[in-house]
Formats: sequence, C-alpha cells, structure tokens
Amino acid sequence: MNTEQKLFSILIPSWNNLEFLKICVASIRKNSKYDHQIIIHVNDGTDGTLEWVKQEGLEFTHSNENIGVCLAMNSMRPLVKTDYMFYINDDMYVLPGWDEALYEEIKRLPDNKFFLSGTMIQPHWPLDVCINANYGESPETFQEDKLLAEYKDYTREDWMGATWPPNIVHRDVWDLVGGYSIELTPGMYSDPDFTAKLWLAGVRYFKGLGNCRVYHFETKSTGRVKKNDGSLQFLLKWGMTNSTLRRDISRLGEPFVEDNVGKIHEKGLKADRIRSRLKALWKLATKGFGILSQQFFRA
Repeated sequence: MNTEQKLFSILIPSWNNLEFLKICVASIRKNSKYDHQIIIHVNDGTDGTLEWVKQEGLEFTHSNENIGVCLAMNSMRPLVKTDYMFYINDDMYVLPGWDEALYEEIKRLPDNKFFLSGTMIQPHWPLDVCINANYGESPETFQEDKLLAEYKDYTREDWMGATWPPNIVHRDVWDLVGGYSIELTPGMYSDPDFTAKLWLAGVRYFKGLGNCRVYHFETKSTGRVKKNDGSLQFLLKWGMTNSTLRRDISRLGEPFVEDNVGKIHEKGLKADRIRSRLKALWKLATKGFGILSQQFFRA
C-alpha cells in the first residue's frame, strides 16, 4: 500500500451500526491498493461507535442525534484533504481492486466533470446494475472468505448512470453544487437529487464501473427514521420524477457506450415530463399545498 499520500477521502455516515462499520473500515484497510483518508460521521454513537472511532484514530464528525445523511455528508466536507470524495455506506465491504479501478478511470478522463459509481453485490434488491448474490446479511453470517474467492466470477460490464453509493466525485464539483441538499433531510431521494444537480452544473460523464465492486449487506437503517416525502420533493423541485431522470437523462443501467455520454432520450423525456407535471398537479390537488411546508416543519 502506498502510504506517502492519501488518494481518496472516504466519507461514511453511520448511525449506531457499529459491527457493520467495523467490517466496512476493515475492508478498506485490507483490500485497498492505495492509502485513503477515512472520515466518519457518527450519528448519536451511543452504541459504542463514538468510542470506537476515537480508539481507532479515525477522523470524524459527531452529532448527538441522527441528523440524516445529507447533513452528515456536508458535516464531513471540511475534513476532506484530498481531491476525490468517495461516499460509501457503513454496511458495505469494499472488494480488492475497487480503488485501482476508480483511479485508472479517473486518470484517463480529460477533466474533473465526472460522477462514478461502483457495482454492488447484494443479497436482495435485484437491480440491473447490481450483482444478486448472498454472502450473509449480518456480521454473524458474513462469508468473507467465500466472497473473496468468488466475487470475480460474476460478469458485470460497465454501465451508464451513477447515483447511489458507492460513488466518487471531485471535491471542486461537490462544492460547485453545494454538496447534498439538506431540505431532503433525513435523506430520501438525496442521491438522485445530487445527480440532478451535477447534470445542471454541466457534468455529463455518469458511469458505473463493473470492476469496482463492493458487497452490500442491505441493512435497513432508513426503517428507523421518519422519512421525508422525497419522491414528492424531487418531483416539485425538478419538474420530473426520479424514474424520468434515471430512464431519460442519466440512462441508469444501460450498457456503457462512450458515444452515448451526455445524450438524453429526447422523445421519452418530453413525454415523461408531461406525465411528471400532471402527477405533481394531482398530488398537490389531493394533498393540498400545505404539503410544501410540511417538508420543512415535520412534527
């Protein structure tokens, strides 16, 4: 491992998920080619997380309660010391080659206007861009040795689009769009919102790398929080649904084709935006305009 200079700043928001966080950090230390800065936001931390990050000498920010992913991510930004900000969930395990794949891709790009994602291996949620395979759903059932022996056996080519973690962006681009949108606290739909902000700022290179892989346990931290109505917020903010963004603009999940970078599905976008706006009007008519203030003043 190159210890002369940190390459990426790895941002990990965590909410009382210590045993998974330990696995995540251990995988970074074990399976990375390069040396990286690790930053953790500790939400609450009364499960022992706060004491553990201190004992490990990890850089961290802390809030006494769960402030959600958007505020957590933005809270960690002042600690970033490298050019590249890599966002990963605390219930993910990075696999060998993950950082080399990202860095090789970054080096060949002409500028910093990119947004890259890794490919998840996970037991459920069988999306087209993921590899569906079960190597455990808890620290106790995690089959690490089996995963390390088999993760290369799965075929996954590069794909269009980049949204949820694991993802990486240049810090100048992060700053340009203002990080994550705190009006979406605790964080539902903050990932596609960040993608939309990048597109608005002129980023067109959205790519998922098939050989940058992480295992995702799929813990459901979101089940413990009172969720924001991210779907409606996204629709009212952008004049389109998240599915329209994915299907027509970022083209999430399509096989990666260099010539298609920056090209949207024009015909589909026009039709989908009309449907999106009708949906927004219907929601406002049925729920009332008071729903707008509720996004900021939830009981």
